[in-house]
Amino acid sequence: MIYLDNAATTWPKPKQVVEAIEEALVTKMGNAGRGGHGAAMKMARLIYQTREDLCVLFGTDDPKRVVFTQNATHALNQALFGLLQPGDHVITSSIEHNAVARPLFALKNRGVEVSEIPGTLGGEFDLEAYDKAFQPNTKLVVTLHASNVTGTLLPIRETGQIAHEHGALYLLDAAQTAGVFSIDLGRLDVDLLAFPGHKGLLGPQGTGGLIFKPGIHLEPLIYGGTGSLSEEDRQPDFLPDALESGTLNGPGIAGLGAGVRYILDQGIDRIRVREQELCRKLWNGLREIPEVKLYGSDMVERRSPIVAFNIGELDSVETAFALEEEAEIVARAGLHCAAHAHRMLGTLSQGVVRFSPSHFTSEEELETVLQVVRKVASEYSTSLV
Repeated sequence: MIYLDNAATTWPKPKQVVEAIEEALVTKMGNAGRGGHGAAMKMARLIYQTREDLCVLFGTDDPKRVVFTQNATHALNQALFGLLQPGDHVITSSIEHNAVARPLFALKNRGVEVSEIPGTLGGEFDLEAYDKAFQPNTKLVVTLHASNVTGTLLPIRETGQIAHEHGALYLLDAAQTAGVFSIDLGRLDVDLLAFPGHKGLLGPQGTGGLIFKPGIHLEPLIYGGTGSLSEEDRQPDFLPDALESGTLNGPGIAGLGAGVRYILDQGIDRIRVREQELCRKLWNGLREIPEVKLYGSDMVERRSPIVAFNIGELDSVETAFALEEEAEIVARAGLHCAAHAHRMLGTLSQGVVRFSPSHFTSEEELETVLQVVRKVASEYSTSLV
C-alpha cells in the first residue's frame, strides 16, 4: 500500500508512539484523578507530561490551559459553544471545514450573527473585506490555518492582529498545520488553538486538544465527573478540570505525547521541508499530464503538504478507486467535509483527489503514483474518443 492520505490521519506512526501506547496499557492503566493509588498517579503524571510537551511545541507556559478533547472538532465546539451567546457576532472564512461551518450554522440558529469573508481563487481571505466586517458586537474570529482541500495557508498573523485591534478574540483551527508548521502562541495574536492529535502530531485517533490564553472563560461543553470537588454538584471552575469531564483517553494521550516529543526531536522544520519536497515532486509530475487539473497555488512550499487534482471531468471518487485498484494507492477523494471550499473552487459536483504525503513517504513510491496517474489519465482520454 502507498499511503497518501496523511491529511486525514497520519500513517505510519513513529515506533515511539506505538511503544508509548503499549506501555500505558501494560504498566500505567490506572484512571487519572480517580484514586490516590500508584496506578492512578502514574497515569496522571503521564497525562501532565503530555500537557507540558504541548506547551513546549506551541510556545506557551501553562499546562493547566491545555485541555484534552476527542479531536479538533470537539475542541472547536468547546471553544465556539463555550464563548458565543445570542447577540454575539463572529467572523469566519469562506473555505472552512465542517468542524467550524456546522457549529456556526447551529449557533446562527440560536441567535449568533455570522459573517463569512468571501474568497476567490488566489485570494482565499480578503484582509480588506475582513477588516471592514467587524461590528460593535464582534466577539470572535475563527478560521482554519490551512485548507484541507488545497493546503492554502491563511494569513493568521495579520488576521489575529486585526482581530485584536477590534477587541475580538481569535480562534485558530490547526487541524492541518499542528506538528507541520511552527505555531508560537507567545508571538501570535491567537487566543485559542484547536488541534487534532492524530494528524501532524503523529498520535492516535481519538486525541486532540484546545489551548487558550489567560483571561478567557469558557462554559463547559460537557458536565460530569472530574475527580475533583466530588462532594459538590456544581462543575469545578478551575482548569483543566472544568472542561475535562469523564475519563480521559490515557493511552491515547501517551501516544500523543510520544508523537510531540518525536517532532521536537526531529525538528518541525525538517519534517515540513521534507513533506513539501515530496509535494513539489508530485506537483511537477502531475502538471505534465495533459488530462490533469491541479488546484491551489503552484508555490507548494507555501502550503500545507497537500496536492489536489482531478483527471478531466472524471468523478474524483472514480479516480481514487482506480488508483487503489491499480496499485493500492490510498488517496482521499470527494468533498473532504469542506463544501464551502469546493463552492469556491467550482468542484462541488466533482470533488477533488487529494494526495498528502508524510516524511515517511519515499520518492520511489511517488514515481509509482505518477506512473499510475498517467495510466488512468490515458485510459480516461481514450474513453472519450
